Amino acid sequence: MKELKSGKVNLLDYTLNGLEEFFIQIGEPKFRAKQVFRWIHLNGASTFEVMSDVSKTLKAKLSEIAEIRVPQLISEHIASDGVVKWILEVGEGNKIETVYIPENERGTLCISSQVGCALECQFCSTGRQGFNRNLTAGEVVSQLWWANQSLGHTPKEEKIITNVVMMGMGEPLANYDNVVTAMKIMLDDNAYNLSKRKLTLSTSGMIPGIDRLKNDCPVSLAVSLHASNDEVRSEIIPLNKKYPIKELMAACSRYLSASPRDFITFEYVMLQNVNDKLQHARELIKIVGNMPCKFNLIPFNPFPNAGFESSSRDQILQFQKILRNAGFITTIRKTRGEDIDAACGQLVGKVNDKTKRQEKWRTIAIQQVSSK
Repeated sequence: MKELKSGKVNLLDYTLNGLEEFFIQIGEPKFRAKQVFRWIHLNGASTFEVMSDVSKTLKAKLSEIAEIRVPQLISEHIASDGVVKWILEVGEGNKIETVYIPENERGTLCISSQVGCALECQFCSTGRQGFNRNLTAGEVVSQLWWANQSLGHTPKEEKIITNVVMMGMGEPLANYDNVVTAMKIMLDDNAYNLSKRKLTLSTSGMIPGIDRLKNDCPVSLAVSLHASNDEVRSEIIPLNKKYPIKELMAACSRYLSASPRDFITFEYVMLQNVNDKLQHARELIKIVGNMPCKFNLIPFNPFPNAGFESSSRDQILQFQKILRNAGFITTIRKTRGEDIDAACGQLVGKVNDKTKRQEKWRTIAIQQVSSK
């Protein structure tokens, strides 16, 4: 059993199979697990008292040993374009961010997987916040639970959240077990009933995790590529030194055999004079070869002391044209939620940093100001 500091287990941490095993352990028939599971996820229950088809005896028993523990809502921010950002407290002063992006025919929720991020991608403000810990499975899935509550819907009704992307704070594959457990709950038709095609995991390229995911829970895969050669990628994404581009491309090709989509999405943030030269676009064509894929070009979203500028619109369009002319679907991501710092790469939350990375970047910022 996964006990919390309260001594109780959080039922949000369990898949349906896991919850059935828990009920058997406490001497209850496993069909009760499905009742409780559906109440929590389909109906958005946060207490046992509201579960009308669960006996008073079982409710009392559950209240003594278990709870439905969700993060505390600290604040809600609504952007001028309708994007909503929730800041959630996950204990010891740590805060994570979750973002809802409404569109005409779908609603996408961007979910965090860690408090901060253990990686240090140079162009990402989350990475500069350092790292505290992995989120539990319950803390990951409760972001979807929270969003449904805040938007006034439950999965039992018409779904307002149609797509989920694991693209918030953190590297999902660095928190593999908890993220996969949470995604299995999201996919369960007794819970949120998401399609594997509409659940996307974004990774900076943790190859062992990609190979495990192919076998354990294949969902749509997006890879934060952001460079066309190892020299540039290792500079802006240190993880590339461990898992270089050639090996990453091979892992992506392997993943396609199990992917619910017949392509891999490559995300590419456009950094002026760093990775946006037209030669870089031509290099991208060579490194992906015949792999079925699409490119998502992302204008860089600035943050204080970033040290990078976004490529010009004209440069991004020329870059896109080269990729399109080579036969690749290439989109330019529309920046959403920028006025509430909810755009790609801007999520920071609040991290009790164990890596001392915040201190490092503050020192660098001071040195930059002093040298001017």
